[in-house]
Amino acid sequence: MSKYSTQQRKALLHYLSEHPDEHLSTRQIAQALAAEKISLSAVYRNLAALEAEGKVRRCARPGTREVFYQYTDAAPCKGVLHMTCTQCGQTFHLSEQTAVRLTAQLDEREGFALDCGETVLFGVCRNCRK
Repeated sequence: MSKYSTQQRKALLHYLSEHPDEHLSTRQIAQALAAEKISLSAVYRNLAALEAEGKVRRCARPGTREVFYQYTDAAPCKGVLHMTCTQCGQTFHLSEQTAVRLTAQLDEREGFALDCGETVLFGVCRNCRK
C-alpha cells in the first residue's frame, strides 16, 4: 500500500501517537475518530498499511480473539520490551537494564535471541494486584 498521506491517515496517526502506551481495537479507534468521518473499513486499510511500515504493532490479548493495535513509531517504543496488563489493558515499558538481563539470559541459557521490538509480555500490573 502506498505511503500517500490522506487527511484520514493523518488523523489516525495523530490519534495513535497520542495513545502510544495503549492497545486499541479497530472499533475503539473508529469510534474515537467518528467526528473525522473515517469509516471502519478505512481504519482497517490504514492500520494494515501502518503495520507494514512498522508504525503500529498488531497483537491479541490472552483469552480474546480481538486484534489490538499499538503505535510503535514513538521514540520511547522503538525496540523496547512491552508489558501489558490483562486486567486494565495498560502497557508499560520494561526497564532497559532488566530487558538486557532478560535477553542475555534467554540467549545464554536457551540459545534464543528475543526480538524486544516484537515482544509483549502479558500479566497483571501492580495497581490491579492491589
